[in-house]
Amino acid sequence: MRLEVRGLRPAQGLICSNHLTYLDILVCASATPCVFVSKQEVRRWPAFGFFARCGGSIFLDRQSRAGAAKAAAQMLSTLEAGVPILLFPEGTSTDGSQVLRFHPFLLEPAVQLGLETTAAAVAYRAGNVQERDLCWFGDAPFLPHLFRTLSRTSVAAEVEFFPDRLAYSDRKTAALQLREQVEAMRKRMKRKPV
Repeated sequence: MRLEVRGLRPAQGLICSNHLTYLDILVCASATPCVFVSKQEVRRWPAFGFFARCGGSIFLDRQSRAGAAKAAAQMLSTLEAGVPILLFPEGTSTDGSQVLRFHPFLLEPAVQLGLETTAAAVAYRAGNVQERDLCWFGDAPFLPHLFRTLSRTSVAAEVEFFPDRLAYSDRKTAALQLREQVEAMRKRMKRKPV
């Protein structure tokens, strides 16, 4: 897999990206050192769960308000320590056809600390395969998708960081503006030739 990174890599604060597949974590970690917020289920995944735990991932129980509050508290202490956190505020991976609404709750730790937040966009290309075929979304079985993905040659991953970074005063405004920035970057990425 080839990785192309564009834009200034953030050294601290919160990074908000679209989410297409389990590969996003490996690709984004290669683009910039950071801690990830991940759904609780990833903790038990073979290999990926091990690496997520070793990397200090913050695990989120998406079924519980208390779980979300616990993850937000962990994010707050991690950000206070100067460690950048990458969050996928769509809350799920998609087929790449659109950027879903960003959920604002986990943007609150960066708002509270007055830290800059950076929008990031991820995209994939591989020969004559559509990006959608590289995305893992919905109820697609994991292992068949993984084997198909690993069998592909010349996969290119792109990560772009938005040039403007802002410290937002409220999480709802942050969610709206960050989503717009990610969407603008994704539109440019889709126009690139394969």
